[in-house]
Amino acid sequence: MTPAYPPWAMAAVGAVFGAVFGSFLNVCVYRIPRGVSVVSPPSACPHCGARIAWYDNVPVFSWFFLRGRCRSCRGPISPRYPAVEAVTALVGAFLVLHYGVGWELLAAAVFSLSMIVVTLIDYDERIIPDVITLPGVVLGVAASFLTPLTLVESLAGAALGFLFLWAIAWGYRKATGVEGMGGGDIKLAAMLGAFLGWKGLLLTVFLASAVGSVVGLSLMAARRGGRRTALPFGTFLAPVAVLVYLWGPAWIRWYVGLLRR
Repeated sequence: MTPAYPPWAMAAVGAVFGAVFGSFLNVCVYRIPRGVSVVSPPSACPHCGARIAWYDNVPVFSWFFLRGRCRSCRGPISPRYPAVEAVTALVGAFLVLHYGVGWELLAAAVFSLSMIVVTLIDYDERIIPDVITLPGVVLGVAASFLTPLTLVESLAGAALGFLFLWAIAWGYRKATGVEGMGGGDIKLAAMLGAFLGWKGLLLTVFLASAVGSVVGLSLMAARRGGRRTALPFGTFLAPVAVLVYLWGPAWIRWYVGLLRR
């Protein structure tokens, strides 16, 4: 049973842990696509290579204290670093308030933070690394022992995710002669199915496709893209999957209730 701590205290602790993990996620987003260890060497300035001291690596605050520049060479540091840390702080606070302290919180945190990394890497590099998705499938299946999702639902979701997106990719390639979806998206779908189950997976794919279509049409209307403009599907799948993880079962129950009227 979760101790009866004040909600503000729980939210504050969740925010601190979220911000700290956000700093680590920034390292992952930069290093994983480059095949560099996320543990060693320590963080350094991307311009001059100077090691970043611990007091210059405090999430969010250090960036503002240094005015977005390296202490050594005064080179600019992207504002995305504190932005990611701020987002993960908010995610951490929300998850603690939503789940309380327990195994469900751990599963939700692992999934949510993984999806943030996937979103940013796919947006930057147009890839979804296997080092995230393949262990993610295993973790998703293991998480079924800690959450209301059953083992059968998790396994079915993982299998459906892989086969469903593989079939879509195969059909699109046959129809157009163009690769419309990469293997990373297919493995990501398997991971999503493992965490969300087959119902949550289908809802995620539907909503992500809808959002992606709106973005694609908007780019075409603004003449910044065409019918063959490639959009990183993982950038839509991952954040939508977090929303479905949190509220998907309630949305599905609401929709089924409408059909029964």
